[in-house]
Order: sequence, then C-alpha cells, then structure tokens
Amino acid sequence: MKISPFKLGLGLVIVGMIWVSFVFDETEKLHDSILLKQSNSLELKSEFLGIGIGYYKVYMPEFAGEEVFAQILDTKDNVIQEQKIQTKMSVGYFDFNENGTHTIKVTNISKNIIDLQVEFGNTNSQKMLLPGIMILVGAVIMMIIAYMKIKNYNIEQPDENIS
Repeated sequence: MKISPFKLGLGLVIVGMIWVSFVFDETEKLHDSILLKQSNSLELKSEFLGIGIGYYKVYMPEFAGEEVFAQILDTKDNVIQEQKIQTKMSVGYFDFNENGTHTIKVTNISKNIIDLQVEFGNTNSQKMLLPGIMILVGAVIMMIIAYMKIKNYNIEQPDENIS
C-alpha cells in the first residue's frame, strides 16, 4: 500500500496538532471564578520554573461592556505586563525568566459587579518545539504537492469558430 505525500503531510499536521493539544492540556494552571465588586481585586499566584511563556485568560460570561484591569507581577512584585480588558474573553501571554511565584491581579474598574473567570498558568512552550516542527514539515509537504498538482493542471479551451 502506497501513501501519497499529500496524505503523509496531512497526517504529520494532524499528529502534531494533537501532540500540541496534549502538551498544553498537561500544563499546570489555576482557575478561579468570583463575583467581583467595584474596585475590588482578584489575585492568583502560580509557581513558574526556568524560562518560558506564561498565559492568562480572563472571561466574563455575562459581559455587558464592563472593564477590568489585569497585571502580571514577577517574583519581586514588579509589573511584567498590564492590560485593560474590555471584551468578553481575553487571552494574554507573557515571558518569564526566573524561578518563583508569579501573580496575576485582576481589578474591577467598572461600576457594576462582574462575574469573572480567570485562568493562569505556564504554556510549556519548550515541549511544543518538536510537534511544531512536525506541523511545519507536514504543511510544507502539503503545499509543495498542491503546487505540483496545480502547475500540471490544464483547462481545455473551447474552439472559437464553432457554428
């Protein structure tokens, strides 16, 4: 049984995507849900090791134009990143380069009480290198094969002098 290069590329992309999903799913992350009153804050702390990329997700299920302010603090309580969030869901990424406890602080800056869900953790981006390369190789194979098929495709033109 012979497998076409296009199917091989597609298989590499699918396996790579599933692998990335499992790596991301295995990360340590914190979740919290709260009804946040005006000017109150929610803090989540997580332990990060080494150098990598962290993420946070802020979700407001019953969004009606409210605003929150999110800050990421490093181990010495220095601000790494800050963002004013005005959407139902926001995902942000930040770089960390030292071991220790990092904190996300989300403050309600609107006048209403907000139902808020926050997720905070490490992306484990170092473990995603090999599946990322697999996805890239598969995608390149698929593009080359598709180009080769399109390049050799001829469209027949009707004769102009048909009566």
